[in-house]
Amino acid sequence: MTDEAGPWLVVGLGNPGREYAGNRHNVGFMVADLLAARVGGKFGRHRRAVAEVAEGRLGFGGPKLVLTKPLTYMNLSGGPVAGLAQFHKVPPGRVIAIHDELDIGYGQLRVKCGGGEGGHNGLRSMSKSLGTKEYVRVRFGIGRPPGRQDPADYVLSDFSAAERKELEFLVDRAADVVESVVARGVEPTQNQYHGA
Repeated sequence: MTDEAGPWLVVGLGNPGREYAGNRHNVGFMVADLLAARVGGKFGRHRRAVAEVAEGRLGFGGPKLVLTKPLTYMNLSGGPVAGLAQFHKVPPGRVIAIHDELDIGYGQLRVKCGGGEGGHNGLRSMSKSLGTKEYVRVRFGIGRPPGRQDPADYVLSDFSAAERKELEFLVDRAADVVESVVARGVEPTQNQYHGA
């Protein structure tokens, strides 16, 4: 894949505001922040979308990344994403959503293109606004809530002290996964990371 095909739009899903910063639901923001640091980009408010955006290249002369954190709250993430995809002329196949995933164990990373949203409101909003489900998802496992805790409360709670011990490493690994998708594609990335 060469840069001639245009930029990639990498979407960290989360909720804006300091009170949500450490939530499980905000792991997409955490990965987007790390990717921005890696490519030397700095997040700033976009003039046409309700989102923060940072831009940079993957490696020297590599593909351009447009990193975004929608500021609309999770349920309405799709509007800014669709607007940015249109603005930067990014087709859905070059859009990557990074999100928390209840259906896989904590710290496991899975990549897929298309498929259902698994009840994730951010993905549901993106699919509706983009008019397709055929975009890439980097799924960061947070596991199921303990006992009878409501999943909605669970995703809006902070990572536990035990989870935080590994969180930095796992966010780093998730950023590696995103870079791998951009550089090599979905299938080679699945082959490398799904066994880990």
